Formats: sequence, C-alpha cells, structure tokens
Amino acid sequence: MTSVLYDAPGPRAKRRNLILSVVFFALLALLLWWVWQTMDDKGQLKWALWKPFTESEAWTTYLLPGLSNTLKAAALAMVIALPLGAFFGIARMSDHRWVRIPAGAVVEFFRAIPVLLLMLFANEFYARSTDISTEDRPLYAVVTGLVLYNASVLAEIVRAGILALPRGQTEAAKAIGLRKGQTMTSILLPQAVTAMLPAIVSQLVVIVKDTALGGVLLNFTELLNSRGTLAANYANVIPSFIVVAVIYIILNFILTSFASWLEGRLRRSKRSTGAVLGAEDVDDLNAAEVGGAPGAGAVGKA
Repeated sequence: MTSVLYDAPGPRAKRRNLILSVVFFALLALLLWWVWQTMDDKGQLKWALWKPFTESEAWTTYLLPGLSNTLKAAALAMVIALPLGAFFGIARMSDHRWVRIPAGAVVEFFRAIPVLLLMLFANEFYARSTDISTEDRPLYAVVTGLVLYNASVLAEIVRAGILALPRGQTEAAKAIGLRKGQTMTSILLPQAVTAMLPAIVSQLVVIVKDTALGGVLLNFTELLNSRGTLAANYANVIPSFIVVAVIYIILNFILTSFASWLEGRLRRSKRSTGAVLGAEDVDDLNAAEVGGAPGAGAVGKA
C-alpha cells in the first residue's frame, strides 16, 4: 500500500523499525532506572520529603496561591494578547501604507525583544510613572511583558493563517460585491481560525510557562516562585520541582485537549451544510436518480 507522500514499509523496513523501537524503549527504561537509583542514593525518595504534599498546608500556603497567580497572569495576558494580535495581524495586510508600516514596525520591534526585558522595562515604567502599589506592580509588569511579546507573535500567526487561504476566496468575495472589511470578517477569518488554532494554542502554552519569568526577575509569587519558598521550608528541592512540573504538564494538557476538541468541532461544523432532509425529500431524490424527477414523464407525454 502506497501513499502520495511515502511508500508503505516492506517486511525488512518493518523489522528494522521494530528493532529500533525495542532498543529505544530499552534505553529509555535504563535511563529511568538510573534516575530512580540516583535519586534513591541521594535520599530524594524518602517519604519525609514527599509527605508535605499529602498535607493541606503545603498546598493552601504555597502551591495553590502560586498557581492562582500563574493562572491570573496567563488569563489576563491571553485575553488582551489575542485580540491585539489579531488587530495588528490584519493591520499588516492593509492596503494603506500609513496603517501597514506602523503595524509592521510595532510587531517586529516587540517580537525582537526578549520577554524578560519587556517585563523589566514595564516594571520600571510602572514604578516611575504610575501609582500602582508595590504588591500589584509585579503582576502588571508580567502581564504587560507577556502581552507585548505574544501579541506580536500572534499577529504573525494571524497574518500567515489568512495568507495561506486560496486567493479564490477573496476574488469570489469581490465578485459578489463585498468590501475588504466584510471579506475579512465574514469569509477569511472564520476559515483561517481553524488552520491557526494549533499555532495559537502553542503560543498560549508559552504564555502559561513564561509567567515563571516574573518570579525569577520581579519576585512575582507565581507557581515556580512559591515552590522555592516551599522547598526552603521543607528541604525537598527535587520533589518540589517534580510536583510543580507535573502541575504545569496537567495545565498545558488541559489547554491543548480543549483546543483539539474545539478544532474538531469547528471542522465538523464547516463540513455540515446544516440542511435536514425529510423522508419525502429523500424519496424525491431517489426517484430523480432512478427515472428522472417525478412528473417528468407526464410532462414529456404532454
């Protein structure tokens, strides 16, 4: 069996793939065993180091407040960056140079600066030019840095998704008299959203993880920063890193699973015409396929 992109593997290739898979999983098992033994030798698997995570104090005092700040910063950044990125992405395709050139300059500028520096500059700006309290300033700085950087990246994702559509879509819209704004909102964007969704979700995952940068530089009490305080109190550095890593994996898995479900739903809704045929309609269609439309013979005889 062959495909357009590749030939199906033969018996020799299947045997080789099987051998490579067995070798890979054997090496992976050896690596995991070595990690387990090393942690056991260093005393990192002692129950005393893991016991705090079975008690409520470690969660209510450290991990859950840090997780709440992580979700708050990520949610605010997503809500602001998504429409801002869509705006700049569409502006970069404008027919007017006075719109297209400034939008392109903004996107390229903020996309080129590391998000950590954007957070630092935002924190200095809020400290010198606003009356935001010291307790709230790290959150504002983290959200601002995430929005500026990720909005510029999302702008390029939106632009690429729209440009990837066949030009016939735009030409057909022009043929029926739609203006460019109507074409963008009614035809191009709805189709491009499905194609852009995987890249957008990947960027949203980056937003969730990049909130940890605020804890490193601005002492923002997000999940990873709270882990440091917990590890200092319970002297369980490696277990605390493992638990926080698992939390990040669960968060991002939920986000990507929801996006996959949404993408599948959008694709199914686009394949469906929304028309519902009754029994009489089906009988009429079958009659038309077999002997022509009902009444055609009578018309011919007449």
